[in-house]
Amino acid sequence: MKKLNSILLLAIAVVLLSSCNKAKLAELERELELKDDKIELLEEQLGHLQQTNGSLLDRMSDLSIINKTGAESIHKSLENMTQQYSFIQDLTTKIHSKDSLNLALVMNIKRSLSNIDDDDVQVEVKGGVVYVSISDKLLFRSGSSKITSEASEVLNKLALVINDHSDLNILVEGHTDDVPISNSCMDDNWDLSVKRATSVVRMLVEDYYVDPSRMTAAGRSEFIPKEDNSSSAGRSANRRTEIIITPKLDQFFQLLEAPAIAD
Repeated sequence: MKKLNSILLLAIAVVLLSSCNKAKLAELERELELKDDKIELLEEQLGHLQQTNGSLLDRMSDLSIINKTGAESIHKSLENMTQQYSFIQDLTTKIHSKDSLNLALVMNIKRSLSNIDDDDVQVEVKGGVVYVSISDKLLFRSGSSKITSEASEVLNKLALVINDHSDLNILVEGHTDDVPISNSCMDDNWDLSVKRATSVVRMLVEDYYVDPSRMTAAGRSEFIPKEDNSSSAGRSANRRTEIIITPKLDQFFQLLEAPAIAD
């Protein structure tokens, strides 16, 4: 009987132990499933973080390229600004130098013609060039292109100054009033203004040795008046020959030539 009871107790213990193990096993399985879910979630988070990190690295690379390109662009802009600033400084210096030259030229001409009436010869700077305006009554007889003996002295003194400045060109312009002219020597005011300019150029070249390659003769007829032609005083002022002393054009264009801009 004792033996039977022992067997029975043992059987009961085995059953109880088996039930306990099953419960424990089920609990462990649930914990394992939760850990698997957690691991899966962590793996997803890790994958997302890796993707985000790669995207950030790509963006950082792009920003590095952009920053490098931007830095190069800024550097080129600063170089261009420096070149432009140097060009402006150089141009300003040359303009001041040119203005000083014009002032010295005007003073030399006025000093050399100090004995000539100011009504007959006017010297001034306009548009950066020197104008010497000689009245018609000093240079020519009425309706003629032949230079008077009194004018020779004026042109001789002008030639001395002009020859001292071989880097300048000379434009001689003839001007008339609006009174029509027609005689055996002149067809009209255009003809008269051109022939007067040519006579002045010829005397400067042939008698006073001004380089002919520096000279230009032009006729403006009555179309650039200084005064109103309605009065005799106005017509007298308009009858004139202007000797315009200018910088050589190639030097002038070089002066205005801007430096090359970096791409």
